[in-house]
Amino acid sequence: MSARHVLLGLLVAGPRHGYDLKRLHDERFPQARPLAYGQVYTTLRRLVRDGLAEIEETGSDGGPERTTYRRTDAGALELADWTRAVTPPAPFVANEIFAKVVVAILSGGDPAAYLVAQRAAHMQRMRELTAVKSAQGADLANVLSADYALTHLDADLRWMTTTAGRLATLTAEVDAA
Repeated sequence: MSARHVLLGLLVAGPRHGYDLKRLHDERFPQARPLAYGQVYTTLRRLVRDGLAEIEETGSDGGPERTTYRRTDAGALELADWTRAVTPPAPFVANEIFAKVVVAILSGGDPAAYLVAQRAAHMQRMRELTAVKSAQGADLANVLSADYALTHLDADLRWMTTTAGRLATLTAEVDAA
C-alpha cells in the first residue's frame, strides 16, 4: 500500500497535521498495519518536497508545535491518476506459508502437520473478522477491510487444501530427485 497516496487521499477532507493523518489512517484501514508516526512525517516531508502537499501553518497553541499540511493541485492530480491506474497482479509468489511448505518438503519436515496448524490459525482469524463485520454499528471501513482479509484467507485455505492433497506426490518427487 502506498503511504504517499493514502496520505494524499486523507488530505482530501482538508488540511490536517500528522497526528490526525495517522489516526485517520488507522481508522480507515483497520486491518492494515498501522502507520508509524515517523513514516507519516517522513512521507509528509516528501510530499512537500515533491510539490504534492504544502505546509498550511505551523503553530503550537501552548502545546507542542504542530504543522498542518494540505494537498496541492499537483497532489490532487497525482491522487486521481493513482486511483484510476490498474494495479498489476503480483508477478511472483512470495508468501511465507508457501515457503514453509516447500522448505518442509525439501528438508524432510512435516508439511502436513504445518498445514493443519496453519489452517486452524486461518480459521480463527476468519472467525474474528466475521465478528468484526457483524458487530453492531460496524462502519464501512471495518466491513470492507474484513471482507478483503476474509477473501484472501479463503484463498489461502483453498491452496492449503489443494497442497495437502498433493503432499504425497510432492514428497515423492523430492525423494526421487
